[in-house]
Amino acid sequence: MHARTLMRLTFANPASAVYLGLFGAAVAIATAVTVFSPDPGFIWVWPAFFAFPTLLFAVVVGEAVGGAGEVPTWLLLGGLVACVLAQSLCLGVLVEVLRGRRRGLTQPH
Repeated sequence: MHARTLMRLTFANPASAVYLGLFGAAVAIATAVTVFSPDPGFIWVWPAFFAFPTLLFAVVVGEAVGGAGEVPTWLLLGGLVACVLAQSLCLGVLVEVLRGRRRGLTQPH
């Protein structure tokens, strides 16, 4: 699979674009609430919901690296973004398979 195919599957199909747009909106809202509110509460749970199934693996890795309860923020945010991009790629592959365009995914060119 080429880099161009990976980019197309991750970003350039409607399902992945909507998914990434919703995640971006949730991050923007959470950031705004964190910056402008004295008590943001649990607002960062919403962006985590978009990455939930794969975010569990990132949390396990973060706890292994930083120790129990001491996961660095940069690792959680990086894991969150990596999980969302991985799920966007899986969503793109699913859309391609459901559309019947398996030529570029399963057969060599």
